[in-house]
Amino acid sequence: MRQLTILKSVESVGIGLHKGEPIRIVLEPMEADSGIVFYRSDLGMSVKALPEYVINTQMATVVGNDKGAISTIEHLLSAVWAYGIDNIRIVVDGPEVPVMDGSSGSFCMMLDEAQIRPLEAYKKVLIVRKPVEVQEGNKFARVLPSKTPTFRFTIHFDHVAIGHQEYHFEFGKKAFLDEIARARTFGFMKDVQMLRARGLALGGSLDNAVVMDEKKILNPEGLRYSDEFVRHKILDAIGDLALLGAPMIGDYESFAGSHHLNHLLTKAILKDPSNYEIKTLVPEISPAYEKVFA
Repeated sequence: MRQLTILKSVESVGIGLHKGEPIRIVLEPMEADSGIVFYRSDLGMSVKALPEYVINTQMATVVGNDKGAISTIEHLLSAVWAYGIDNIRIVVDGPEVPVMDGSSGSFCMMLDEAQIRPLEAYKKVLIVRKPVEVQEGNKFARVLPSKTPTFRFTIHFDHVAIGHQEYHFEFGKKAFLDEIARARTFGFMKDVQMLRARGLALGGSLDNAVVMDEKKILNPEGLRYSDEFVRHKILDAIGDLALLGAPMIGDYESFAGSHHLNHLLTKAILKDPSNYEIKTLVPEISPAYEKVFA
C-alpha cells in the first residue's frame, strides 16, 4: 500500500475561531516521507504535526516553535487522517486554521477537489501493542491493541440538550464522511464573555458552532445529528491522534476527554517503544490493512 498526497493545490478563506480574523488556507502536495507540515506564510515558519511541537491545548490544539504558532489544527487533521493522506503541506497566512463551519466538512470538500495521489513509497502505520492510559480525576483517554482503528467516546453534561452521550465509531473513510465529518464544535453562551476576555472565541458564531444558553440550543437549524456533541468529540480525537506521525491501528476510548488529555496520550504512547510498532505496508502484508484505508 502506497503513501498518499494530494494531486494539486487547493485554497480557501475562512474566519479564525479564536482570533476572528480572515485566514487564507492552501493545501499543497508533498513528497514521500515528508509528513504533515504546517507553514505560516506571514512569518515564514514551518512546523511538523508531531507531539513535540504541541505548545498549547487550551480550547484547541496548537503547534509552534520559537517563531510562532498555528492554532485550531484538529478539524483539518481529522479530515487528512480520514482520507489516508500521509504527506501534505498546510499553508495559512495567520495564527490559526480557519474554523469554516466548525466541523471537518469543508476540509473534506477541499480534499475532494485536490484529489488523492499515490506515491512510490510504502505507507507506514503505528500499531498499538500495549494498553496506554492517561487520567485526570475521573476523566481518561486510552488506547488498546486492535486490528482496526476504533473510537469510543462518552460525555456527560448537565444540560438538557446534551446529557449523557456515547458513541462507538469503527473507522473508515465513508463512515467518517457519513457519521463524523459534519459534527460541529459546541459551546455555551455563559462561557463566551470569559473566553473573549482571554482573547479566545472572537470569531465564534452560530455559523461555526453549536451554541447553547442555559436551557436550549440557539442555532435556528438545530442539530445535524441527535448526538452531534459526542460525535464532534470523536472528530477532535481523530485529529489529535493524527499527531502521532502515522495512522494509528488501535482502539481509542475516552470519558470526558479533551485536547489536553489526547496530547498527553500521544506523548505517553511514544514515550515507550514497547507500546507500539511502526509497520511498513509492503505488498506481502498490505492486504490485511487495505480495508481500513479504503
